[in-house]
Amino acid sequence: MDAQAREKYLKLALQVFGVIFIAGIFLMMTVWPAGWSWEPRQSEYEQMIVGVYAVMGICMLMAARDPSGSRLFIWFVVWSSAVHAGIMLVQALMDSTESANLIGDIPALFLVAIVLGLLMPKK
Repeated sequence: MDAQAREKYLKLALQVFGVIFIAGIFLMMTVWPAGWSWEPRQSEYEQMIVGVYAVMGICMLMAARDPSGSRLFIWFVVWSSAVHAGIMLVQALMDSTESANLIGDIPALFLVAIVLGLLMPKK
């Protein structure tokens, strides 16, 4: 894929993931809590997660305007998503009550990390 196409798809991915991070995480925690929330449910924890990811989503929308000027932030999203998903993966494998997360938030965060990581321009 050439650099111009890569940037076009990176902008699109940042916009799509940004909107999902702003509204989709709250929606999924409400619609399918088994796959997007953790037990025991704690509304304070869930509000914090929704808030942090909403801010990250807003920043992704801003980064979509100038991905090359937002490289550090985009790599932060890639690595923080991968680490968050990795920690949750271990926890879900150790606690069978969290197994729905193996098809919910865990693969979603790995998807964000993989897509953005692959679309980042090569130096």
